[in-house]
Amino acid sequence: MGRIAGRFVRVEPRLRAGRLVLGLLSDLPRKNCWTIAEWAGEAGPHGMQHLLCQAVWDADAVRDDAREYVVEHLHDKVAVLVVDETGDLKKGAHTVGVQRQYTGTAGRIENSQVAVYLVYAGERGHAAVDRELYLPRSWTCDPDRCRAAGLGEETVFATKPDLARTMIERFLDAGHQVGWVTGDEVYGGNPTLRLALEERGIGYVLAVACSTEVPAQAGKFRTDRLVKRVPKRAWQKLSAGRGAKGHRFYDWAVIDLADPRPGHHQLLIRRNRATSELAYYRCFLPQPVPLTELVRVAGSRWRVEETSQTEKGLAGLDEHQVRRYPSWARWVTLAMLAHAFLAVVCADEHARNPAPDGLVPLSCNEIQRLFVTLVIRPVHDAAHRLGWSDWRRRHQARSRISHYRRQAASQA
Repeated sequence: MGRIAGRFVRVEPRLRAGRLVLGLLSDLPRKNCWTIAEWAGEAGPHGMQHLLCQAVWDADAVRDDAREYVVEHLHDKVAVLVVDETGDLKKGAHTVGVQRQYTGTAGRIENSQVAVYLVYAGERGHAAVDRELYLPRSWTCDPDRCRAAGLGEETVFATKPDLARTMIERFLDAGHQVGWVTGDEVYGGNPTLRLALEERGIGYVLAVACSTEVPAQAGKFRTDRLVKRVPKRAWQKLSAGRGAKGHRFYDWAVIDLADPRPGHHQLLIRRNRATSELAYYRCFLPQPVPLTELVRVAGSRWRVEETSQTEKGLAGLDEHQVRRYPSWARWVTLAMLAHAFLAVVCADEHARNPAPDGLVPLSCNEIQRLFVTLVIRPVHDAAHRLGWSDWRRRHQARSRISHYRRQAASQA
């Protein structure tokens, strides 16, 4: 928290931000302004709500501080940037960015809010270093709706690959170096993103659809047709990295593409050893690398799913109850910072105190349990608990009266 202290004009919001981050790291079953304020010993939720809505502090500057913290502690020469989106299911139509849209969280079209994240994935650990909220055209084409949600007058529609490019360029412009970028088909199918990476000399291994046409020596072919030309001897059994149940082994093959642009362009193909299901990756290599390196980068894409799960499960990333964009940016940024703390502590413990025989290494989940139990578990007396009970009941009574009044007015 000392890293971000200078981002706050007054001491009160700075201290409250620290309590909010501790609340995000707590074992509360549900994390929002109400539950965290009660857990932190405050008399009501208004202070936490003020921190997210009206207090003077720069969420983007804190985001940059979190990025520097992650890179400083998790840096290594083989780190990969992973881009991916995640959705949070939401009710109503007033929360910024919400509409009926596909979200992988539910696996179908739902009323949801979608954001794109940039994850720094190294050998020591992985954590999100940037975030951008995806705003559908139904929002950007409605200036009044955007204004009510706290979005600027300059807000324009941007695709998810556009948001990914913005975050990658922001990372590079901050002076950081990385050799590879990876992501799923949403990003691999976007030529503008691929060209931007090539121009900056950044290699990529981006998934593409089976219907994608790629340039070969004899012309353009769909990837699912081109794979039929791969001889049996070209397939190699390689691990895409460790998973929860051991190494993830697949069969892999690579085809050189006839792309006239500088660098080396290849199509990487992954085949499931059990089902023979195929996956395809468009690759750009500033310099030639072995197949094992492409497989390593492709396997790094799973890191973003792990990051999203732990940020939501341990740091309350998706549990915010805010409607306007500034509040969303503040909540998400502090949740990213809380998760980054766990990732850094986990990496440092693995380096300084390797697990003895018979014990698995400490995970972020276990570190959170120990941190909550040994360091931050608050103890409040009965008066505090009863005071919050009265506050909730009073608020519920006001809400019920307001609801009855609106109902009576609509029926008049």
